[in-house]
Amino acid sequence: MATPHNSAKEGDIAKTVLMPGDPLRAKYIADTYLEDAVCFNTVRNMFGYTGTYKGKRISVMGGGMGMPSIGIYSYELFHFYGVECIIRIGSAGGIADDVDLMDVVIGMGACTNSNYAHQYNLPGTFAPIADYEMMQRAVNAAKALGKTVKVGNILSSDVFYNDDAEVNDKWKKMGVLAVEMEAAALYMNAARAGKKALCILTISDHLYRSEELSAAERQTGFGDMMEIALEAAEDEKV
Repeated sequence: MATPHNSAKEGDIAKTVLMPGDPLRAKYIADTYLEDAVCFNTVRNMFGYTGTYKGKRISVMGGGMGMPSIGIYSYELFHFYGVECIIRIGSAGGIADDVDLMDVVIGMGACTNSNYAHQYNLPGTFAPIADYEMMQRAVNAAKALGKTVKVGNILSSDVFYNDDAEVNDKWKKMGVLAVEMEAAALYMNAARAGKKALCILTISDHLYRSEELSAAERQTGFGDMMEIALEAAEDEKV
């Protein structure tokens, strides 16, 4: 069934969806890694494709920037299209001292400054976490590929340009590895729907060092992250 943000029909989307923020990166993944990829969505230019990777049926779709955006797309995939697992793949800013450019970070938990959880009327603070099985699959996939990953807490922020110049110091002292803008909402949507979610990130810059990846380095570093996600995807035979 079509939604206001997705023109896919029933059966067009695989059980596992890789979700970069940038829809053009979704197209790149489909063109580079998937066989027989078919485009199922172009609404608002948020491209989505379904194909196969090593015999596994996998979809990839852009999720946009920020929790409101990924909140919409992941909700529709989980509730209207029968998707069982979403793996967010994106860039992040390093916070911890031992996180370096091009490191791959897996978000075991996602701290947040967002009010996204308010909708659930919970009597306390909800801790958004990854699906353990998917996280273990990603770690094992990285090892098999000879890639090193760091696993830990990340921050999903609603604010890119923060007026508080010391805000990141407060997260750093609590051991947060990196900051991005979507994982917490994805993890909450998955929890509420009884589905699976994971966030795999590549460090593209560091908040405490004057470092950032060039365009060429982003391509190489993001390739590691993409391959780990593709290998970790659950098997849906065609």
